[in-house]
Amino acid sequence: MQCLPVPGTLTDIEAATLPETFFTVWSNVFDRARLQPGESLLVQGGSSGIGVTAIQMARALGAKVFVTAGSDDKCAACVALGADYAINYKTHDFVQEIQRLTGGKGVNVILDMVAGAYVAREIECLAEDGRLVIIAVQGGVKSEINAGMVLRRRLTVTGSTLRPRSVAFKAAIAQALKNHVWPLLADGSIKPVVHSVFDAANAAQAHVLMETNQHVGKIVLSWKNA
Repeated sequence: MQCLPVPGTLTDIEAATLPETFFTVWSNVFDRARLQPGESLLVQGGSSGIGVTAIQMARALGAKVFVTAGSDDKCAACVALGADYAINYKTHDFVQEIQRLTGGKGVNVILDMVAGAYVAREIECLAEDGRLVIIAVQGGVKSEINAGMVLRRRLTVTGSTLRPRSVAFKAAIAQALKNHVWPLLADGSIKPVVHSVFDAANAAQAHVLMETNQHVGKIVLSWKNA
């Protein structure tokens, strides 16, 4: 029920990068946050595995995409994948940039993997009736927000984690992906982003690379030669 065919001519390695990130992005951006064609999405951490997936899916399904990333090179990679604007959060204040780029209107949806102090700043980035969806807490679990702004702008702050959800719930996501996204993978409109592939025996090297935070997209372990 949760299995999907390998789309088009993708290799097994490319296909292996799809399920976790695609399930997560579909469930949170399109189901929970209800991103619609013509709306705008801000992705925090656009060069991550989740980020490169969210960029391509949102763009392919008709949304305008803003991202943050930690270097100019990563920002350029995000734009090459389809982001309309990429903000280097180490050199620019993303709140000010979003306000500038949207003419003060803000974005409709934010996909957040940071939480912590970011939540208050993200609320400032949301348009009226905007939706913030939190999928990780890399910046901490506690946030202090302007509740008045949430009320005045009719904002929604939500979040989820997929691991404890039922088989039926995950099967419904799989079916939605098969109907709406797998054809885009098959025709090349969306492509897996594989940064590096390591033999399983070299998993420690993969972790070293991950900890440098220099990669764009997915790091894959292969058991082919195990």
